[in-house]
Amino acid sequence: MIWSPVKRHFGEAYDMLNEKILREMQEYVDSYINEDFTLVVSPESYKMEEIHQDIHNLELEDFIKTNRKPSLKEVLFSFIDQTGASDPEIYNKVGIDRKLFSKIRTNPNYRPGKNTIIALALALELNIEEADTLLSSAGYSLSDSDTYDLVIQFCLEKKIYTIHDVNQALDYFSLKPLIGSL
Repeated sequence: MIWSPVKRHFGEAYDMLNEKILREMQEYVDSYINEDFTLVVSPESYKMEEIHQDIHNLELEDFIKTNRKPSLKEVLFSFIDQTGASDPEIYNKVGIDRKLFSKIRTNPNYRPGKNTIIALALALELNIEEADTLLSSAGYSLSDSDTYDLVIQFCLEKKIYTIHDVNQALDYFSLKPLIGSL
């Protein structure tokens, strides 16, 4: 017998019927498991799937085209142009080397760290909204729930743009300096 617990609950007649059905079911399953299956897809269903995929891809492309914001490079160099400062003036004020600055300028896929973007915002003397735009273009933001970010926001709002002064404010809260050291 296959299921002895069934026998205890439902009696001998029910168990015999189930054994026959269970054996047939086992043979049925075994016959399909032992066969090699190939999925047959009709040309019509394949075309429909392809059409749905094309529609999905077009919607995705339209969404990206409609919602894409300017890149970090575009935003950063737009702000630099607005200040009239030269590249060396900016990267020296930030405290980064020419190679890193060149990488930001030439490699569209390069994304510097959040602290570097904050330092650039300070060097450009951006207000809080402009700094948010620059940070956002690199995929970052300033959080209202993080002490470090709140110190940065305070400095931007109070127009405290010198990296040394910002580092002192961060040190006051025992936080790591923005770039370099005190």
